[in-house]
Amino acid sequence: MAAPGKVAAFRLPPLPTVGEIIKLFRLKAQRQLSQNFLLDLRLTDKIVKQAGELKNAHVCEVGPGPGGITRSILSAGVEQLLLIEKDARFIPGLQMLSEAAPGKVHIVHGDILTYKMEKAFPKHLKKDWEDEPPDIHIIGNLPFSVSTPLIIKWLGNVSKRDGPFTYGRTQMTLTFQKEVGERLTANPGGNQRSRLSIMAQHLCSVENCFVIPGQAFVPKPEVDVAVVHFTPLVQPKIQQPFELVEKVVRSVFQFRRKYCFRGLETLFPESGRFKRTEQLMMTANVDPTLRPYQLSMSQFRNLCNTYRKMCDEDPGLFVFDYREELKQKKRTRNLHKSTSQPEQTEEEDQL
Repeated sequence: MAAPGKVAAFRLPPLPTVGEIIKLFRLKAQRQLSQNFLLDLRLTDKIVKQAGELKNAHVCEVGPGPGGITRSILSAGVEQLLLIEKDARFIPGLQMLSEAAPGKVHIVHGDILTYKMEKAFPKHLKKDWEDEPPDIHIIGNLPFSVSTPLIIKWLGNVSKRDGPFTYGRTQMTLTFQKEVGERLTANPGGNQRSRLSIMAQHLCSVENCFVIPGQAFVPKPEVDVAVVHFTPLVQPKIQQPFELVEKVVRSVFQFRRKYCFRGLETLFPESGRFKRTEQLMMTANVDPTLRPYQLSMSQFRNLCNTYRKMCDEDPGLFVFDYREELKQKKRTRNLHKSTSQPEQTEEEDQL
């Protein structure tokens, strides 16, 4: 019995181990879904600890699978746990966990990429964006195939303050391939500096917490796994629409090994391309001979702000698509050379 004035810590009753659950329900990780199970509860506890204080918090776990991290989340004393699992094979094992923690677990059989999280949590948890983060956390050992598109989707939600960020600056603790984790946190000049670095760091404080060796997973992936923690910033470092920032950043990194001037050219139609690229870089005060990975966040901010002004002056500019222009040129060439297959240009080959 708990001492007077103290709340007893929540403990799961004796349950089959995660390994026994896998055997009981004949679960097997599917390679085509890039599934890998984490059975070591010391490691799942360590992941959950990176999320921060979870006592009485509301948590959404993405892709719980056989429930290893789920157990660690429940043991942290959460108020409510929402499980979103796409693979129906795991639902019976998760229901067993739900029954062991009455009233705490809600299971959704669905795809996190399409699941609407605007109404996933109680309204009273909402906080103003300028306040401390709400008592809501997203945690997940993500399949590699979904991790990058999912974080890009959520970064878009951060920018618009919708989805799971309707409630405020909801924190996320997620796993990625080690290389992706390094990209998310890479500094200017680093080999891993990429589009993902800019998109994540201009919207969030991003921390690469620790690395889990591949052999800790079943089956063992060919790479190690990074645990990354995200806290949305009160003010984004680039205060422009998400789609505009992504277009500029994606263009800069089109030709990663060339001068940044070359990638920025793809923002403009062929007619007047050189002149407008020169105007963009001069106004943004960016050295055209820098490589994409050498650009600082402030230089990306200047480029985005300047490009926004150019789009305001020429409303058709933002919808210009360099790839479509290349395809049209290729179709035109094919009409003139229908008897032989033309060689790809260097730009087409890289894109």
